[in-house]
Amino acid sequence: MAKKSKTQRAKASAARAARKEQQLRDAQIAAEANEISEAEVDTLEDAKKKLFKRSEKKDASVSNAKQEKAQEKSVAKKAEKKPAKKSRFQFLKDVKLELKRVTWPTKQDVLRWSVVVVVALLFFGVYVALLDNVVITPVLVGISGLAGLGA
Repeated sequence: MAKKSKTQRAKASAARAARKEQQLRDAQIAAEANEISEAEVDTLEDAKKKLFKRSEKKDASVSNAKQEKAQEKSVAKKAEKKPAKKSRFQFLKDVKLELKRVTWPTKQDVLRWSVVVVVALLFFGVYVALLDNVVITPVLVGISGLAGLGA
C-alpha cells in the first residue's frame, strides 16, 4: 500500500475526529432519551479527550519542527549573505566531491550498452546505404536522364 501524504493523513485524522464527535453527540442525545447509560457516555468522552490530546501533541511537535526549520533557514540566509572566501582550488575540490557521488556503471553495463550502440550503428549504416543505392540514386539518374532529353 502506498504511503499517505501529510494532507491525506490530516484529512483522515479530521474525519476520525468528526466521527468521534458525532458518536458523542449521538450518545448524549441517547442519554437524554435514557436509551444508554451514563458510563457509555463517559467512555466516549474519555476517547474524545484522548483523541484531542494526541492531536494537540502532534500539533505541538509540528509547530516546534516548523520553528526549528525557520531558524535553520534564517541561519542559512545569514550564511549566504556573507561571501565565503574560496580557496584557490575550491573548484577542484567540488569536482572531486561530485565525482564521488556519481554512480559509475559496472563492466557488464558498459559491455551491454556498447553492444547496443554498435548494433544500432550497423543497422542504420545498412539502412542508409540501401536507401542511397536503391531509392535515391535511381531517382537522381532518372531526373538527370530527363534533363538530358530536354536539351
